[in-house]
Amino acid sequence: MYVHDLQERFSHHKQYRTEDVNELLDFAKKAYIFNEISSSEYKKLVRELESQGAKMPSDENEEQSHVNQ
Repeated sequence: MYVHDLQERFSHHKQYRTEDVNELLDFAKKAYIFNEISSSEYKKLVRELESQGAKMPSDENEEQSHVNQ
């Protein structure tokens, strides 16, 4: 599965389109948890989305804690 395919699935499921890579990453994670995509598809999507600037929620939380200190 490619990011474009993920965007189409997202659009169909959520009834709106997004270009937000973090939102797509969250959607991919949920699809993986619910066995809608395989682990290899998930890993490929994560790599591609991270190369486009997506960050895992834990990464964002760590950055926020460093900013607030």
